[in-house]
Amino acid sequence: MSAISQLRVWWAQRPPAAGAAVMATGIVSVGLQMTGYETLSRIALAMASVAWLGLAADFVVRLARDRARWVQEAGTPAGLTAVAATTVLGTRLSALGRQELAEALLALSTALWPVLLFVVVRRWRRRMAGGVFLVCVATEGLAVLGATLAPAVGAQWLAHTALVLFWLGIPLYGLAFVHFDVREVVRGAGDHWVAGGALSISALAGAKLVTAHHVNPYLWNNDDQGVLRDLTVLLLVLDLVWYLLLAVAELVRRRPRYDVLRWATVFPMGMTAAATLSVATALDVPWLEWPGQVLLWLAVAAWLAVAAGAVRSTAANRSAAAVTSG
Repeated sequence: MSAISQLRVWWAQRPPAAGAAVMATGIVSVGLQMTGYETLSRIALAMASVAWLGLAADFVVRLARDRARWVQEAGTPAGLTAVAATTVLGTRLSALGRQELAEALLALSTALWPVLLFVVVRRWRRRMAGGVFLVCVATEGLAVLGATLAPAVGAQWLAHTALVLFWLGIPLYGLAFVHFDVREVVRGAGDHWVAGGALSISALAGAKLVTAHHVNPYLWNNDDQGVLRDLTVLLLVLDLVWYLLLAVAELVRRRPRYDVLRWATVFPMGMTAAATLSVATALDVPWLEWPGQVLLWLAVAAWLAVAAGAVRSTAANRSAAAVTSG
């Protein structure tokens, strides 16, 4: 089997959960940009963009040529990574000043969101893995991108829409938690971290909405702003509690083997860092900047570890395929 054929086989076997790699790389890029590491941030953005383009092409090809498989994969919670990854990439591009591209990604993710959300929720069952929280992540991702774009393009309606999505994401988190198997905390393959990541992206959305009000004080009244601030702090605190719980569980029950779901561990780690840094700025709490930076470099270290595992796994699979074909 030629190298190109092996690559095609490998790519065809990528599960929809691979979208978490784009989410993880994108949010690491966001965090690096927030802390002033622009060059590293752009490198991560380039990698996330290339991976997103590959996954987008695969998404379209499967929809056109293998509808049954597309429907099957879209019905899993991991299918919502298509929405979440697109919003994360759009958020970073907006910070880069590429508002037209960010708006296009917002339009695309908004079109995908209700379809995938409906298909996923319709197939919910009891005792699901951590990917169930992607219903909240995808919704709050739209809120983050909308709240980021609103002051950049001067669209009040976009800020108000983002606020609605922010509030919608919270009950979706509650519904997801009801269907979550808490035993995944000690036995999950990596996506159990999304239980905390959904709270961190919600806190980030809250911080972006608070910031949007700073830019345009006529978005909502002071009472609404106060509620937003309080809820954002609560969401961040709950996220940090989850982070600590999940980290302790990893130490107690070690799971060192590589799994593609480990990208869904890196994403919440990076999102917690980004949320902490954003809350520090939006709510004028400067002492949060230091822990935010520590959390960011922990996320970077996790990204490097998972990326190394992915490379080793790919090399091993290609070697096995070569032996089989030989």
